[in-house]
Amino acid sequence: MKLACLDRPGDYLGGAFRVANATEGELRIQSPADLSDTTAIHPYASQALHDALTFARNAFPSWRRTSRLERAVYLRRYQEQLRKQRGELAQILAREVGKPLWEAATEVDAMIAKVDIMLGEGARYTEDRVLPELPAEIRHRPHGVVAVIGPFNFPGHLPNGQIVPALLLGNTVVHKPSERTPSAATFMARCFHAAGLPAGVFNLVQGPGAFGAQLASHPEVDAVMFTGSAAVGRRILQAQGERIDRLVALELGGKNVSIVLDDCALERSARAIAFAAFVTAGQRCTATSRLVVTRGVADALIDRIAEIARGMRVGHPLDANVFMGPVISEDARTRLLAAQTAARAGGFRAVVPGGSYEVAGHVGHYLRPAVHRAPDAHASVPSYSDTELFAPDLAVYVVRDLDEALTVANATRFGLSAAVFTASRDSFELAADELRVGSLSWNRSTAGASSQLPFGGIKDSGNHRPAGLAAGLACAYPLAVQLEGVASGPLPTWPGTDL
Repeated sequence: MKLACLDRPGDYLGGAFRVANATEGELRIQSPADLSDTTAIHPYASQALHDALTFARNAFPSWRRTSRLERAVYLRRYQEQLRKQRGELAQILAREVGKPLWEAATEVDAMIAKVDIMLGEGARYTEDRVLPELPAEIRHRPHGVVAVIGPFNFPGHLPNGQIVPALLLGNTVVHKPSERTPSAATFMARCFHAAGLPAGVFNLVQGPGAFGAQLASHPEVDAVMFTGSAAVGRRILQAQGERIDRLVALELGGKNVSIVLDDCALERSARAIAFAAFVTAGQRCTATSRLVVTRGVADALIDRIAEIARGMRVGHPLDANVFMGPVISEDARTRLLAAQTAARAGGFRAVVPGGSYEVAGHVGHYLRPAVHRAPDAHASVPSYSDTELFAPDLAVYVVRDLDEALTVANATRFGLSAAVFTASRDSFELAADELRVGSLSWNRSTAGASSQLPFGGIKDSGNHRPAGLAAGLACAYPLAVQLEGVASGPLPTWPGTDL
C-alpha cells in the first residue's frame, strides 16, 4: 500500500496556506521507519517567516480585545476538528516520528484533552481577580506575538500545549515545527482554519533549524516557547542579547533516574522502569535513562528488566503488536552506538547489548533496547553518563542505601524527572526532599507526566517556566490595578510639604 505524501501544502500565513513563489529549499521528509516512504515535501523561504510575524502583529490588537469566552469557543471548534482528523494525524505522527501507531494515537488524544484542561483547571492560573478589601484587581495581559518552536518527538502534543493557552490568553502565534517532523503542524493549521480562527492569529512556518533561531531572536517576537535540547535552549538564551523584555520559556532535556529500594514491588517496578526507558525508542525527555538500585534487590530487578527488554518487539510503527519503532535519524543511532562503545570501554557491562536492528521489508534507523551495568556506583563516562542520549538505553548503578542513591541521582546537570520505588512513605518523602527535579513519581514511571500537573525542570532541564497545567503563566503577565473609584473624602497630606 502506497502511503500518502503531504506534497507542498505550504505555510499557513494570514488565514491561508501559501506556497512561496521563490523558495530557498525544501524539507523532503523520509520516514525513519522506512527510508523509501516520503511523508512530506515542504518548500521553505525565509520571507514566510517575516510575513507570518507581520500577520501575527496585525492580528494581535483585535484578538486581544476578543473576550476570553469567545476565544474559548474557537478553541472548542479546533478541538472538534482534531477529533475529526485523529486517524490521519496519528498516522502521520507514526510515520514521521517512528512511534507505533497505538502511541501516536495517544498523542492525538492528549492534544484533544489539552483543550479541556487549559479551558478548565489550567485557566484558573490566570483568572482575573477582584480584591474588594483594597479595593484592587489582578488582571492578566497577553505578551503579544508568541513564537512556539517545537520538538521532533511530540510534534503535535508539546506545541499544542503551548499554543492553546497562548491563544486563550489573547496572544497571536507563529509556530515553527521541527524540520524532522513538520507535518503534524500542517494538520494543526488545517484544524485552526476549519475552526474559523481569525486570519493571522495562528501562523505556521516550515523550514530548517536556522529559521527557529531567526524566529527566537526576531524583534517582532514578544515571547519564545521552545521545547528541545539543552544546547539549543542555551543558544536561544544567548541570542536574546539586550532583549530583557522578551519572555523565554524553555522545556529542555533530562537524564532521568529511577531509584529502587529493597522493599519495592519488584515486578511492578521492573515493568514501569522498562516502559519508561524504551517507550518512544527512548526519545522522551522524561525517559528513564538511569536506574539506581540498592544491593538487596539489584540482581533480581536487573534480570527482570533485561528479560522484559529482550521481549520487546521492535518493528515498523504501522505494524500491529509493535512496542518500539526506530530512532529519528541515522545520526541518532550512530551517536548512541558510539556512547555505548565508550561506556563499555569505561567498564560498563552490557547486560542487554542492544545494537542496530533490521526489520524485514523496511530500511530504517532501528535499534534494540540496551541495558548496561556500571562497574561501581559512581562510575562516569562523560559521553554516556551525563549526556542525554535520547535513545533506548538504560544505565544501572548499584548502591548501598538510600543516602548513596540520592547522591548518585543528583550527580547530573539535568533536573527534569525522577521516580522512587519503595513501600515506605518515609523513604519516599526523604527522597522527595533531596531530589533536584521538577517532576517526581512514587512507584510510577518517570515517563508518565500528567497534563493535569505543571511540567518542567530545573538546572539544564528548564528555566523555571513550567508547561503542562501551568503553561498559561508563561502566556500572560499580571497587571496590578489599584482602584479609588469616585474620589471623595479629605485630600491627602504628607509631612514635609505645604499640603
